[in-house]
Amino acid sequence: MSSPLEPHRAAAFWRGWLSRFQPKRREPRRLTVDDVHVVDRPMLKRAIAGTVVGNLMEWYDIGIYGYLAVIIGRVFLPDASDGAQALFSLGVFAVTFVARPLGGIVLGQLGDRMGRQKVLAFTLIMMAAATFLIGVLPDFSVIGVFAPILLIVLKLAQGFSTGGEYAGATTFITEYAPDRKRGFYASLLDMGSYLGFAMGAAFVSILQLTLSEEAMEGFAWRIPFLVALPLGLIAIYFRLKIEDTPAFQEARDAAERATEEAESSAEAPKGVIALVRAYWRELLTAFVLVAAANTVGYALTSYMPTYLTQTLGYDPVHGNLLTLPVLVGMAACIPLTGKLSDRIGRRKVLFIGSITAIVLSIPAFLFMMHGEIWSTLLGLALLAVPVTFYVANLASSLPALFPTSSRYGGMGISYNLSVALFAGTAPVIMESLVQASGSSLAPAFYVIGTSVAGFIAIVLLKESARRPLPGAMPSVETAAEAEALVETQDTNPDLDLDELFPERTQSGDDDASTRRDPAST
Repeated sequence: MSSPLEPHRAAAFWRGWLSRFQPKRREPRRLTVDDVHVVDRPMLKRAIAGTVVGNLMEWYDIGIYGYLAVIIGRVFLPDASDGAQALFSLGVFAVTFVARPLGGIVLGQLGDRMGRQKVLAFTLIMMAAATFLIGVLPDFSVIGVFAPILLIVLKLAQGFSTGGEYAGATTFITEYAPDRKRGFYASLLDMGSYLGFAMGAAFVSILQLTLSEEAMEGFAWRIPFLVALPLGLIAIYFRLKIEDTPAFQEARDAAERATEEAESSAEAPKGVIALVRAYWRELLTAFVLVAAANTVGYALTSYMPTYLTQTLGYDPVHGNLLTLPVLVGMAACIPLTGKLSDRIGRRKVLFIGSITAIVLSIPAFLFMMHGEIWSTLLGLALLAVPVTFYVANLASSLPALFPTSSRYGGMGISYNLSVALFAGTAPVIMESLVQASGSSLAPAFYVIGTSVAGFIAIVLLKESARRPLPGAMPSVETAAEAEALVETQDTNPDLDLDELFPERTQSGDDDASTRRDPAST
C-alpha cells in the first residue's frame, strides 16, 4: 500500500524536472559602482578653461563688430544715408547667421563622429582667422564695391565656425560636469560669452575716448579685430590641452562594438534626416527656447549700441559705455542662476526668464526712451534680468534633450537654425520696425512675442536638473557619492533605472510572457 505522500513527491519531482527546460527569469539590471562615472577634477578644470576661454574669444569677435557697426557702415558704404549705413552694418551682422545652420549641421555631424575636441579646435582657428582678416580688409575707398562683398564673405566664414562653437562647447561642458552641478558649470560658458562682449565693449570704448572720430574711421577701428589673432592663439592653446569627454568615448566604443557584431545600435551617430525623424519634438522645443532667449539677448548686446546711438541720439562713446556695466553685472550673476537651477530645477528658472521678458520689456524701453543716463541704465538692467535667467540655463537644458551619440548634431541643428532665423536677425528686424513704425517702443513687442512662444516651450520641456544625460551613466564628483547613489537607487527621484537600462523593460516584458497562463493564449 503506497504512502499518501507519494503523489505529492512525484508531482514535485516532475515540476523540478520540467523546470530545467523553461527559460530562466533574468534579474533586472541594476546600477553598480562601476557604472557611475567619477569626474576627474583636474580634467574638468581644463575642460572648463578650454571651453570658457574659447567661448569668450568667440563672443569678443562677435561683440566688437556690434560695437563698431555704425563706423563700419560709414567705412564700407560711405555714400549712403545714415539709416542705410546702419541697416547695412546690421544686415552684414545678420548675414553671419545665414551660415550658422550649415556650420551647425556639418560640424555637429563631425563632432558626433570624430570627437568634440577636434571640431572645437577647428572652429576656434577659423573664427580667429576670419576676425583678423576683417581687420586687414581694404575699405571702400581702396577697392570699391569689393570691400563690402569681402566683408560679407568673411562674416559668412565666422558664421560657419560659430555654428559649431556654441553647440560643441555646451555639449562638451555638460558631458564633463557632474550631474548635480551641471547647471553651474554649464553657466560658466555663458558667463564667458558676456565677458567677451564686455571686453569688446571696453576695448572699443577706450579707443573712442582716446582717439578722434577721424582716427577711428581711418585705422583705429581695425585694432580690435587685429587683436583677435593673439587672443585666438591663447584660446587654442587651452583648447588643445583637453581630451574628449568620457560620455563620447563610451558612446563611440558602444557603437564600435555594435558594428563589429553587425548590429544596429542606438549609440551610433545618426545622419541629419534620421536625426530629425527621431528627435523632431526635441529639436522643435530647443528651437523655440533658443529663439526666445536669444532675441532678448541679442537685443541687449548687439542691437543696443545702434539703438542708443541711432534711435535715442546718444553719441557712439556713451552708446557703448552704458551697456558695459550691465554686461559685467549680468556676467557675474549668470553662474548664480545656473547654480539656482541645480537646486530648484531648470524649468522653474527658465519660467522666470520668459515671464520677466514679457513683463519687463516695455518698462525697460520706456526707461531708455526717457533720455537720462540713470533711466537708460535702469532700462538696460531690466532687459538684462530675463537674459540672465534664460541663457544661464540653456547650456545645461538643451544638451539634455538629446542622447550622447546625437547630442552635438541635435544641438548644431536646433540652436543654429533658431539663432539664424530669430536671434541673428533681431537687430536688423528691430531697427527696421523702429524705422517703419516711427516708434522707439517697437523692439519691446518683438521681444514679448518670442518670449510668449518660449513660455509654451518650457511647459513642454522635461526637467533635467541633477539627472544623468540621456545615453550616459550617472556622473558624480567623488567615489563616496557614487556609493551613496548605488545604495539609494530605488528611492532616488533623480534616477530612472528603466531609462538608464532600457533592457530592463524588455526583460520585464519577456518575463511576463513566460509567466502567462497557457490557457489564456
